[in-house]
Amino acid sequence: MGALVLAEGATFQPPGAGDFVLPPIFGSGYWGSVTKPMLLVVLSVIIIAVYFLVATRKLKVVPTKGQFVAESIYDFGRNNIARDQIGSQDFKKFVPLIFSLFTFVLVNNLFGIIPVLQFPTMSRIGFPVALAVLVVYPVYHYVGIKRHGLGHYLKKELAPPGVPAFVLPLFSLIEFAQKFFLAPITLAIRVFAAMFAGHLIIAVFTLGGAFLLNEASGALKPVSAVAWIFAILMTFLEAFIQVLQAYIFAILSASYIGAALAAEH
Repeated sequence: MGALVLAEGATFQPPGAGDFVLPPIFGSGYWGSVTKPMLLVVLSVIIIAVYFLVATRKLKVVPTKGQFVAESIYDFGRNNIARDQIGSQDFKKFVPLIFSLFTFVLVNNLFGIIPVLQFPTMSRIGFPVALAVLVVYPVYHYVGIKRHGLGHYLKKELAPPGVPAFVLPLFSLIEFAQKFFLAPITLAIRVFAAMFAGHLIIAVFTLGGAFLLNEASGALKPVSAVAWIFAILMTFLEAFIQVLQAYIFAILSASYIGAALAAEH
């Protein structure tokens, strides 16, 4: 994106990818520094744990508002994600994982529109990659191998019955790339790209509005209000996308597990 130069000579430099690389809050060196996204990840775990511990501390038959909200979130993760994607026979043991993934990604996404914090943790690619590659990827392959055995699992995934022999080599190659490499990467990139782009767009409208108000000539100053209106509208849209991306991450994770456990491809 190019810089905007006004008549007075002031230059607006729009935010870019470099603005997502935050300086260390304390510490120094690659392994010794602590940045804002690191602290936000820790904060998200504390928020989730404290909220559900407090909300479910004194369960009642007629739930309080806090208990109702907590139970609704849990039921959504349990029934609408885990059970629907994994199946009624196998889903229960995976509910903690799917529920944790959903709430963890959700809270870290919502940090992007919370005043003061204002940074979606998942806009740093390392965090979604860690979830997808180090958590989801090993789990769904492990449960598939455990249920079917290594040989049968590979055959089920790479050479299912009904595939014509002349296309089987190409089919197996594509499925191998998809199941063992592309699936976890695309799972991570999906939420990363949405959080990165959304946060960047909001920053452009917000900072652009401030620049026009402070640096533009009289005729252009009212445009700053338009920029801020768009920033507010984009914030509401981003909130929806943040929730949606947490849901998509969790439902795809559950679908991978369900596919690994299924008897057929």
